[in-house]
Amino acid sequence: MNLTHASALVTGGASGLGLATVQQLVDRGVHTTIVDLPSSDGEAVAEKLGDLASFSPSDVRDEEGVDRALDIATSKAPLRVLVHCAGRGGTVRLVNKDGSPGDYDLYREIVDINLAGTFNVLRLSAARMSANEPVDDERGVCVLTASVAAWEGQIGQIPYASAKAGVVGMTLVAARDLSRALIRVCSVAPGVFDTPILNRFSQEIKDGLAAQIPHPARLGRPEEFAATAMHIVDNAMLNGETIRLDGAIRMTPR
Repeated sequence: MNLTHASALVTGGASGLGLATVQQLVDRGVHTTIVDLPSSDGEAVAEKLGDLASFSPSDVRDEEGVDRALDIATSKAPLRVLVHCAGRGGTVRLVNKDGSPGDYDLYREIVDINLAGTFNVLRLSAARMSANEPVDDERGVCVLTASVAAWEGQIGQIPYASAKAGVVGMTLVAARDLSRALIRVCSVAPGVFDTPILNRFSQEIKDGLAAQIPHPARLGRPEEFAATAMHIVDNAMLNGETIRLDGAIRMTPR
């Protein structure tokens, strides 16, 4: 993808994987709109990054909010890149320790954000990209975020694993669907990365997770995710693929 006179949209761009991606896009001179929750540090992040960064607060499930962000992006330059990182975790067991059934409302909330939110951002972004003039036989590229939990979800991860498996299943179908519009779609499936989603765990637990990674035996770094996302953007033959980015980890049941 030729990024000359292009804009990008990054969801979850105020922290973690999204922030690292925003930084790499801005470093390459791309006008980048950050979408994150109103409670996030998005405004401060955009101000720090300078004129090439904008912040538009929204939940990724909110059609009007995402459209407002897309209006900002397309006002700068044609939207050529989407990197969708927004999501959330949460623990749900099928049967709780007291014998009660698992939390159905929390299950739906986590799936709604991680899967339905992905569909919402993808469909709205692709509609904008489809109006672009092709450059080097491309109109745009969309990078989604799956997870190794799609294949090896741990006990308690059933809603997150369900949603991320849905993102993996969405990827090839979306790439086929959008091929007629000259838009590519890929996903990155990170393993255990050092992002705010792990902040609820103790250092001992994080060290234990890092020790499960064969090589390198450490948590992934957000800039490594961002580098993978940018390679997808740059490599026109990457389409319809989900790339595991995990140091060869295969998650244990717990």
